[in-house]
Amino acid sequence: MKKNITFIINPISGGTSKSGFPDMATKFLDPDKFNATYNFTEGPGHANKIAVELVKLNSDIVVAVGGDGTINEVASAIEGSGKTMGIIPYGSGNGLARSLGIPLNDRRAVQTLNNLNTSTIDSGTLNERKFFNMAGIGFDAHISTVFASSVKRGLSGYVNTAISEISNYKFQNYTLVIDGQSISRDAFMISVANSSQFGNNAHISPFASLEDGLLDVVITKPFPLYLFPLLGYRMFSASTHRSKYVEIIQGKEIKIIRMGNGAVHLDGEPCNMPSELQIGVKPLSLTVLV
Repeated sequence: MKKNITFIINPISGGTSKSGFPDMATKFLDPDKFNATYNFTEGPGHANKIAVELVKLNSDIVVAVGGDGTINEVASAIEGSGKTMGIIPYGSGNGLARSLGIPLNDRRAVQTLNNLNTSTIDSGTLNERKFFNMAGIGFDAHISTVFASSVKRGLSGYVNTAISEISNYKFQNYTLVIDGQSISRDAFMISVANSSQFGNNAHISPFASLEDGLLDVVITKPFPLYLFPLLGYRMFSASTHRSKYVEIIQGKEIKIIRMGNGAVHLDGEPCNMPSELQIGVKPLSLTVLV
């Protein structure tokens, strides 16, 4: 029997027009396997609302067409529902798609859906909000907040934002409780990694796995500013674990207490949260076409 597949399309993600996407997808999607429909989002949060309704209806597969933020909105509705998710990456970094080996070319990504190959992955929670690739506190959350209002997208825009902000950013002290073990650390940023990378092949936790039932807590300690390019090199060469300024601890139940309320990011999308953050993992809770 044909499967009902619905595409939820963010028209502005990655700064690329998607007006021709339905025609292209219809051309490369196998008509013997799918009945396809297409929905364009109208603003933040709309992808999630559409996906929530589709979970209640007869869509077998819901496909996020956009970046990690759009993927987060759709996956947050799909996770735990028994429905299958697809991804057509159109974002600035495409961290989750890269980690899953999904082609970055839209035509090839659509053709990949025809194979109906699935992978079941873990998901994370942070104060009951969901994330699937990466959550962060500290400098990367601050940059995500600034970058969200930036006109220039993509890797170059993100790097330029980071360079302009880094000299004025102050590290904080954090208390972390990871599977019952308490530690205190001064940190420039703390990343909670479900996959290995932010996006653009910048690997913050090179050995993180989407399927191991664990999250990698990556503590980047304060470092001399002149070493910032070296830390960048370590990310792009997947060698952050070799830096004396990076500590990686795996866990399932994580509490982070910081000095006050502030920014966090979930899959690159910033929001404000309280000083105490409760983080957990839901093993193998999301089925994705890969």
